Amino acid sequence: MKFVIAPDSFKGSLTAKEAAVAMATGIRRVFPHADYQLVPMADGGEGTVQALVDATGGQTIQATVHDPFDRPAVASYGLLGDGKTAVIEMAAASGLQFVNDQNRNPLVTSTYGTGELILDAISRGVKQIIIGLGGSATVDGGAGMAQALGVKLLDAAGDELPHGGGALGRLARVDTSKLAPGLSRVKILLASDVTNPLTGEQGAARVFGPQKGATPEMVATLDKNLGHFSAVVKRDCGFSPANVAGAGAAGGLGFGLLAFTAAEIHQGVDLVLRFTDFARQVAGADFVFTGEGQIDFQTQFGKTPLGVSRLARRVVPGVPVIALAGSIGQGVAALNDDFTAIFATPTGAKGLSQAIVDASEDIAQTAESAARLIKGCRK
Repeated sequence: MKFVIAPDSFKGSLTAKEAAVAMATGIRRVFPHADYQLVPMADGGEGTVQALVDATGGQTIQATVHDPFDRPAVASYGLLGDGKTAVIEMAAASGLQFVNDQNRNPLVTSTYGTGELILDAISRGVKQIIIGLGGSATVDGGAGMAQALGVKLLDAAGDELPHGGGALGRLARVDTSKLAPGLSRVKILLASDVTNPLTGEQGAARVFGPQKGATPEMVATLDKNLGHFSAVVKRDCGFSPANVAGAGAAGGLGFGLLAFTAAEIHQGVDLVLRFTDFARQVAGADFVFTGEGQIDFQTQFGKTPLGVSRLARRVVPGVPVIALAGSIGQGVAALNDDFTAIFATPTGAKGLSQAIVDASEDIAQTAESAARLIKGCRK
């Protein structure tokens, strides 16, 4: 009997690998001699680097970069087991963890550090880079990232613009003649679960700006500046991807990467499934276990458990897929066709802090209970 175990992280408590180990521990109490294939998963957001490094036997690389306020910082990214693919979470260099209630200001925060991570990966000879778009502290349209890669963003006097979305209103000319030469030899794949355009009512500033500290006045300025940035890019570079689905991801970083690199946008979980070779690993499975911290109606919009289930059932039609979750929210009935069963993992009444402490054993216990049900039904 073959069990494939492919959860996302249980955020705040367990990495995807730790969650997979916990599930396998519980199932082994019932089926000690079964075949177990553990495939840590992610959807392009937090935990993607760790999941892909763990799943492929890769390594973590550290680099000194600039944080959103241009302060020196150490950020990590992954080099996968093939030695040719890097995976970067833009939040590692340009994320919300660098800001607080006192200093958050998306007029000045920049994605420059993300560009530095891309350059570091290129210097190591990689052939492709996966970039997770999410968790950003920025609304600069990827301008800082572009500047790190050698793009010149010049004002009317021919001077380089300072970093941050607040300066983009003064942009007069874009010069790409000094773009990092190694960039053309690298394929860039963007992992995103949002489809927002760069500007407008559903754009980066209006939808995501307030989460990063933007006041209504800042939102208006940023949206106007991003529109101006797009117009100058179109004039000087010949095209603008402002309306491409996902251009507004990560404060518009999607736009910058699409404009200045040969990037493609994909659903995050689809990329992770591809690079973990999940289709091969799930072949011949008798049961698939997946899960994440919260399963609810949002799971149907490209979250990890859904991606795992649908690909597993394409490879092994009708295979039972069981999902475990730290909590089950509203709207799970919409998932009835995609999962054989969904179980909540906490055992007993407890507070959040205790649930985090108990997460590993609670998941193991719930997986064991599911395995006992399987065993009972197979008699």
